Amino acid sequence: MYFHAIIALLCLSSALLQGADQLFEKEIEPLLRTRCWKCHGTSVQLAKLNLQTRESTLAGGEHGAVIVPGNPEQSRLYRMLTGSEKPSMPLDGKLSAAEMDSIRTWIAAGAKWGTTQLLTDETAQRSALEDMPLPASARDWWAFRKPVRPEIPANTNPIDFLVENRRGKIPSAPRANRNTLVRRAYLDLLGLPPTPTQIAEFVNDNSPSAWTRLIDKLLSSPHYGERWGRHWLDLARYADSNGYEHDFDRPNAWRYRDYVIAAFNADKPYDRFLLEQLAGDEVPTPSPETLTATGFLRNHAKVGFREKDNPEFRYEYLDDMIATLGRGVMGLTIQCARCHNHKFDPIAQKDYYRLQASLYGYVEVDHPLVPAAEALEHKTKNEVFDEKIKPLRAQIRAIEQPYRDQLLPAKYQRFPENVQAAIRTPEADRTPGQVLLANQVIRNTGVSGAEIDRIASKADRTLKQTLLAQIATLDKQRPAPLPLAMGITDGDYRFTPDGPGDEPAPGKGIQQLGITGSFLHQGPEPYQAPASYFLIRGDVNSHGSQMQPGFPAVLLNGEIPTAIPPADGKTSGRRLALAQWLGSPENPVTARVMINRIWHHHFGTGIVRTIDNFGVMGEVPSNPQLLDWLSTEFIRQGWSIKQMHRLIMSSATYQMDSHFDNPASNTADPRNTSLWRFPIHRLDAEIVRDSILASAGTLNTTIGGPAVFPVLQPDALRAMTHGIWNQDQDGPAVWRRSVYVYRKRGLPFPMFEVFDLPDQNISCGARNVSTVPTQALTLLNNDFVLKQSTLFARYLEEALPGNRRAQIKLAYERTLARQPSPKEQQLAQDFLSSQPLEAFTHVLLNLNEFLYIN
Repeated sequence: MYFHAIIALLCLSSALLQGADQLFEKEIEPLLRTRCWKCHGTSVQLAKLNLQTRESTLAGGEHGAVIVPGNPEQSRLYRMLTGSEKPSMPLDGKLSAAEMDSIRTWIAAGAKWGTTQLLTDETAQRSALEDMPLPASARDWWAFRKPVRPEIPANTNPIDFLVENRRGKIPSAPRANRNTLVRRAYLDLLGLPPTPTQIAEFVNDNSPSAWTRLIDKLLSSPHYGERWGRHWLDLARYADSNGYEHDFDRPNAWRYRDYVIAAFNADKPYDRFLLEQLAGDEVPTPSPETLTATGFLRNHAKVGFREKDNPEFRYEYLDDMIATLGRGVMGLTIQCARCHNHKFDPIAQKDYYRLQASLYGYVEVDHPLVPAAEALEHKTKNEVFDEKIKPLRAQIRAIEQPYRDQLLPAKYQRFPENVQAAIRTPEADRTPGQVLLANQVIRNTGVSGAEIDRIASKADRTLKQTLLAQIATLDKQRPAPLPLAMGITDGDYRFTPDGPGDEPAPGKGIQQLGITGSFLHQGPEPYQAPASYFLIRGDVNSHGSQMQPGFPAVLLNGEIPTAIPPADGKTSGRRLALAQWLGSPENPVTARVMINRIWHHHFGTGIVRTIDNFGVMGEVPSNPQLLDWLSTEFIRQGWSIKQMHRLIMSSATYQMDSHFDNPASNTADPRNTSLWRFPIHRLDAEIVRDSILASAGTLNTTIGGPAVFPVLQPDALRAMTHGIWNQDQDGPAVWRRSVYVYRKRGLPFPMFEVFDLPDQNISCGARNVSTVPTQALTLLNNDFVLKQSTLFARYLEEALPGNRRAQIKLAYERTLARQPSPKEQQLAQDFLSSQPLEAFTHVLLNLNEFLYIN
């Protein structure tokens, strides 16, 4: 009897063990592999917890045991999975109720590991960490599907048809009057108010084609590129200085700005525009224009001028490039997948590092904008002088070094003891932490020549001055500098530049340091891109698999080339492949994102309000059919941006009145998302300044060239500690379009900043629009505004001497593109009976109507 009971018990035990094995193999092990091991496995052990084996799991992590076999409620792992203990796990989303029930059953049964052979080889472990299967529902989101062109009835305006279809029975505004339309068109396309002559030319033209001819005239103006190029420069995070602490000057950055302006004026097809900026050095026949375009990838803010002391900076710059391409071109926050799979969109961490591999081989160069033979001759001649100057600089360093060694220790004493200890430790013996500490302090703590001269002996000072004079004489004999464009190409990246000296001379930028072209591929064999890796948790020191170039899987439709090596073999062709994929009609996002930007700049709001985020956390289109029709039409029209302007501005939707106020419309659609009237929106900061200059008759319309430096208040200049602001005299030389004002990252131009200049360190698709007291105070008290008000009054007096009534009308036309109403005329005349004319012009420049497009 006892024998049979024992046999039965053993059989039951065997069945339970077999059931536990099956539970682990079928349910628990797949859960651990897909949801846990990426952070708590052999390769990565956050909180020092490894869930790869039963032994390591029972050992727990730095916070103690996580499983108590047989007791789920006492097991921290189970409590964190259910959310009863924080932080809730896993980080990429809760388990389902059935999955948590399986975990509970498994722990209650003793947390047996079963007999399955676990992942032990490195390749399999990396696959579990790095690979994210694309969910079957990934392309259900509207942005990840190709645009579908809706059917439009014959003899209808497609935009108006689709807007009216979306609007339904909501009453809509009538057409705006001609004065409003001409001002709207000029400010939209040129960023300048129309002159009285230009207003009369349109208002008095009664032909059916008057509006079409006006649009064509404005699109052919060279000022069009200044207005619409500025929008792209926001996206491209363009600036004339490096940013960060030292904020060094970028003396050739302006050539990229002029390239953008010229590209918009020429109506360069958008797909070609992208290709030149990403791979202008990889096109079959690179030209000065295409080489200049590569400045797009070099526009990022940069620490100092080199990456020698902290190679991690390079990954920050690559992240900036990916963020700019993601948000600016694809409308996706791809940079959020740097350390983990995207939390909301189906973008894998591996997608991020595939994109990084496409860009990884870049090196910074200054492209000579002359024929190759002339550039080589110039380089050869300069090398002769370099060789003559090299020993002279070595002598100066030898003279200065003892004094530098004498002065530096006292400067290091202001830092904490751990920093001083890192500096004292021989370079070869420093820990990684000491390397970062020491290099950071050494790089930013220098001894100037003036400090050395104060303690140097008279003989050393005299010898140094003699050597400097010899160098200056030789420098004067060098050939004239070549025109250079700040850009990039592929190269053999190293962390050590070959330029002499440790920092730029005052007022100089990195282009004078001899690092131009120092990393270019020189060998006869075809260029091979450097290896780049999947970085585990984004840590530059935790390499996963070597990455090959590629694109976000959710956006792909079939096999796409990921590299198109050029015939000369000097670059990888990876950036060229990336550019061609972005500009492909098969790409579901590129056309949509750009057409949405164009719509945004015309109406103040995009069809997708979250202009840089078409992902799940962004807003859905207010009119999906309109967005898809415009996107497909954009491609059909050869990616012509000017043709999109013509289509949009010729619609009745664009020409509606903005002051239409209908209670029924307001109730049905208070946000005006269906566009039942034209949306009023404020001028950009630069256009406020340009409109003031144009109204006063003082605008200098010179196009292109180096930046200008308008006058700054002394307190603003005192706030500048590094970089340059070459203060010019206030006058016509600096009264140019605001797109040419020097863009200093460390010192934004105050008037622009007040009117919501975006952060110049990152890509910006849509500017913030605020209404704050400092804007009114600036227009009331700013020296520039006051001076322009006076010059405006002088212009009126010279045009119509002593005729106050006519002066009032002319002032209204120049600022608001219309005549004053009888009431406004009388108020102005009453005001001028006791106030000077410049007070009246000042009032006009402060009107809301002056600051808004209506």
